[in-house]
Amino acid sequence: MDTIEVVIGRIGKPHGIRGEVTVEVRTDEPDRRFVVGTPVRAERPSGAGAPWTELTVASTRWHQSTLLVRFDELPDRTTAEAARGLMLHADVPADESPDDPDEFYDHQLVGLAAEDLEGRALGEVTAVLHGAQDLLQVRAVDGRDALVPFVAALVPEVDVAAGRLVIADRPGLVTPFPEDDS
Repeated sequence: MDTIEVVIGRIGKPHGIRGEVTVEVRTDEPDRRFVVGTPVRAERPSGAGAPWTELTVASTRWHQSTLLVRFDELPDRTTAEAARGLMLHADVPADESPDDPDEFYDHQLVGLAAEDLEGRALGEVTAVLHGAQDLLQVRAVDGRDALVPFVAALVPEVDVAAGRLVIADRPGLVTPFPEDDS
């Protein structure tokens, strides 16, 4: 079975003295990704330091809105502090979809044809960028790269099975701004 690697979180500061850590969740399905006994891969974003190749989830709990996780390999506060900043990855089956029909994995969106509301080709999704706002990077038919906020008002339809999504075009978003004739 083919799998895809997805980022599911980043280890934050230690919580307590028994190796528990805060996790900055990077998945919409933390209860599905952080299951007791499940291994996750961990790496340092910079490649520096002593990277762990695999951590096993020993326990999870929510403290207010923060996910706290204890890993078998982090038995105390000292090792938990050393793990701070590690990016956590999981393998998911390539054909798996999120439980929520309005959620998508990045690999499901990359490669989709982008069309306007009338069905005209606008380009192709080349990347999904995450930050304060999720953005679709679209390579327009004229070769330019454009960023489209991934919100329902601007991307009202995503049809993974058909290999397309619809972008409600706004001036300058996917097509160039009209020339000013003044």
